[in-house]
Amino acid sequence: MNEPERIGRSIGWGGERALSHFLRIPLQHDTETGEVIVGKPANREMISPRLAQALVELVINQSTQRHLPSQHELKNELIDDLLHDRIEDETVIWNRAKRLGIDLSPPRAVILVDAARYILQPFTSLSVDSLEMEQRRAQAVISSIVSFFHLPNDTICAYLGEGEVAVLKASNSKNLGLWADCEDGTEGLSSSWANLAALKRAADALLLRLRNDTGATINVGIGRYHPGVRGLARSHEDARAALSLGKRLQGNNQVHCLGELGIAAFVGVADEETKIDLAKYLLSPLDHEPELLVTLNTFFAENCCPSTTAKQLSIHRNTLGYRLDKIASLTGLDPRKFDDAVQMRLCLLLRSLQGQQSQR
Repeated sequence: MNEPERIGRSIGWGGERALSHFLRIPLQHDTETGEVIVGKPANREMISPRLAQALVELVINQSTQRHLPSQHELKNELIDDLLHDRIEDETVIWNRAKRLGIDLSPPRAVILVDAARYILQPFTSLSVDSLEMEQRRAQAVISSIVSFFHLPNDTICAYLGEGEVAVLKASNSKNLGLWADCEDGTEGLSSSWANLAALKRAADALLLRLRNDTGATINVGIGRYHPGVRGLARSHEDARAALSLGKRLQGNNQVHCLGELGIAAFVGVADEETKIDLAKYLLSPLDHEPELLVTLNTFFAENCCPSTTAKQLSIHRNTLGYRLDKIASLTGLDPRKFDDAVQMRLCLLLRSLQGQQSQR
């Protein structure tokens, strides 16, 4: 009969009295309590109770310490909570971020990096398991991002699994100064679209760095800035939708954002508020051009027929052509091209519906 079996039978037959010959060490971890019972060694070698207790306590401490999350794990958990809006108390979130050295005060937008072709690629080493290699490659991608943005550490980056890395990029003018352009025309835009062009240029440059560093296919999705810590979840939704749609429609090794997905953004995004925001953004260059807006509406009302549109507006066809050219120059969308025309028509319709709702 082996020792565990003998102990079990002793407990069954003699109860508490049968355990009096064994060393009993109390155990407490968090709110759980218990007891470790040590019998005589099978080889009959004697060991002092004090040494036995010290060895047991050492094993227990090492076991419990292995299960305590590291700073790295806590950081990834916090970022995952932010991206999926698992926030019950914002004060708690701010305190967690402060303890981990994450500054949530600057405006931040989410950049999603799909590096699955690199992080999850098969390997043949027998000395490292697949999960460890995945973590190493994910950290290599994060290190490349940290180096590119000249960050002091990797606290705003997290590996989400499935080959994806999230970056909570500060998206104000100060932090995007290297990629800003005085001709971006962000004045008057809602905060969700401000500095998006600079963020896109930053992501384009980051894509080149990551492709050079990994030698693999990389895709990047960028989200708009939304106010507050809860806004990070909405920015993540933007980036996720842009990345998913963009990879299917535009191919690999691209930076994808909702503003450049064309009709697909209106079809593939379910959130109505996002669609309305997108419509406002795409037509925002015409906000101070009432004559061009009237021309555009009339052009669509006349089924994109130049002659009847010019007649309806009481202008020469050459003047109409000039106005349509200016619309294309300002918005980047040409109403004489089918896909652009459909997109602009949807924008006008969504803006009109949103205006009617606000008047109720």
